[in-house]
Amino acid sequence: MRVNFTVNGRQQEADDVWEGESLLYVLRERLGLPGSKNACEQGECGSCTVRLDGVPVCSCLVAAGQVEGRDVVTVEGLAEFAKQREEHGHGGACGTGGGCGSQGGVTLDAAKRWQARPGDSQTGEGVELSTIQQAFIDAGAVQCGFCTPGLLVQADALLEENSSPSDQDIREALSGNLCRCTGYEKILDAVRLAAARQSEAV
Repeated sequence: MRVNFTVNGRQQEADDVWEGESLLYVLRERLGLPGSKNACEQGECGSCTVRLDGVPVCSCLVAAGQVEGRDVVTVEGLAEFAKQREEHGHGGACGTGGGCGSQGGVTLDAAKRWQARPGDSQTGEGVELSTIQQAFIDAGAVQCGFCTPGLLVQADALLEENSSPSDQDIREALSGNLCRCTGYEKILDAVRLAAARQSEAV
């Protein structure tokens, strides 16, 4: 089957999608977006978390056919998503289907030819980091980095809904995201730091 949906503000079309194929597989293998990680494939670790119509979901549990006509934001588009949210309010232009720097339809063949280059919001390289991304770096919350994309997407969603989360709020929001390196304390520090920086910016 053919699936048409928006990824990081760009219209995408995936052909020859098998009925049982996951959104995670389509993102990684068909669209060349490796940020969402393939780990447990059971929705237990959070490494593949993306935002589907603004809501964090484990992309390994979402059938590709379920995203027809919907909006997906991956870690590669998180900085642009946050920027659009600041400019357009809650959800940003991406969350309402307006597109984050949308450049019109992109074929699968064109997607396969993408290369990282400065300012490319599709790959996330060369763009100014979002508050949560910078906080993860500054707080030393990244070690091997495998869990980081899912944690960033989930933490960004938390801070969008709750600009001043308690430690309990943070722990609950990130409870579905497993990390085997950090011991979580630096991750909590990063979310606290991002919340503080956002409140200062208001």
